[in-house]
Amino acid sequence: MIKSKDNKLHIGIFGRTNTGKSSLINSLTGQNHAIVSEVAGTTTDPVKKSMEILGFGSTVIIDTAGIDDKGTLGELRISKTMQQLDIIDIAIILLSESVFGAEEVELISQLTLRQTPYILVHNKSDKYIVSNELVQHIDKTFGKKVISISAAESINLNELINELISVKNNFIENKPTLFGGLIDKGDYVLLVTPIDSEAPDGRMILPQVNAIRDVLDHNGINIVLRESELQKFFSDNKIKPKIVVTDSQAFEFVSRIVPDDIYLTGFSILLARLKGDFEEYLKGTPKISELKSGDKILLLESCTHTSSCEDIGRFKIPNWMMKFTGKELFFDIVSGLDKVQTPIEEYALIIQCGACMITRKQIFNRLRPAKDNNIPITNYGMAIAYMNGIFERATLPFQSNISKF
Repeated sequence: MIKSKDNKLHIGIFGRTNTGKSSLINSLTGQNHAIVSEVAGTTTDPVKKSMEILGFGSTVIIDTAGIDDKGTLGELRISKTMQQLDIIDIAIILLSESVFGAEEVELISQLTLRQTPYILVHNKSDKYIVSNELVQHIDKTFGKKVISISAAESINLNELINELISVKNNFIENKPTLFGGLIDKGDYVLLVTPIDSEAPDGRMILPQVNAIRDVLDHNGINIVLRESELQKFFSDNKIKPKIVVTDSQAFEFVSRIVPDDIYLTGFSILLARLKGDFEEYLKGTPKISELKSGDKILLLESCTHTSSCEDIGRFKIPNWMMKFTGKELFFDIVSGLDKVQTPIEEYALIIQCGACMITRKQIFNRLRPAKDNNIPITNYGMAIAYMNGIFERATLPFQSNISKF
């Protein structure tokens, strides 16, 4: 089972048995987080921990079993190790004693497929010098340098940390934001936040909190109210928001009140543009009208939670979709990052939640099998907007900004 609910950068450490993966974690963090042993197979299941890497910052680091593990149990451990490729942002491939073969080549192939940056590190430099032949081979074949370190003796760790920082800065430089390209300094942003049984007691849901912060980061002005106060807002003052953002469930109600000359969208659509494959969502959403009786729909949630009869994914979307299409449809729901058990080819449509709890990389990897099999993909908010007849209006604010993300 793959689970990760942290938006920090995820770094996975991969390598053969006893290359020093656990020692590297301890050296990077300056603490004994991972068990170190010369006994092969000490690390079995992947271990994920939120950590502070000295000089790099806060991250989720993943210690994995050896990619050359042996036997039936070894194959299972390798399988779990490879599953981590779908949730990491950066990979460190650890080598030692100048050993580099089919296992590392396959690992690099899988990382390249997922467009995940990786760093090649040769460990135990206090005992073994990396061969020039290997360095030249890796440079010629993969265009990569090899960083030589000793995790046990903390030798040359600064070079590795500097490389991690370089990759991290590239992430930050190219990281999209919720309102990037949508608002300017001083613009008013009206956030409509219904309070129902699914709302956490005494708190706002994460997409609403993130939206408030992002407006502030763009030097905008937040106006936050419940849908019941929306009509009064427009009746009692002359403020004209640049954009109104609502919970998807209130689209129908809110769209009747917000003037047509004001942008209107949903929190889930903002997240779709921020994290999801927005262009695929745009193409896939209208496929709702082509569904046939007997079709299977897969709903992907990014977190696990208790549900009620007001649950958007488990109850409302299925009911709305069957009413909208007039067809008898069947729905599977997969929470968190759990594996989809049914062959993906059996689904006529995939509906992904806003994914406030997981990273952009995790979303793209999660949806890749559907995209590879030409299965239409949409998002909770975009599907709801479509079924309420306001899909074009709700996505209009982003149409000229798609290429930037």
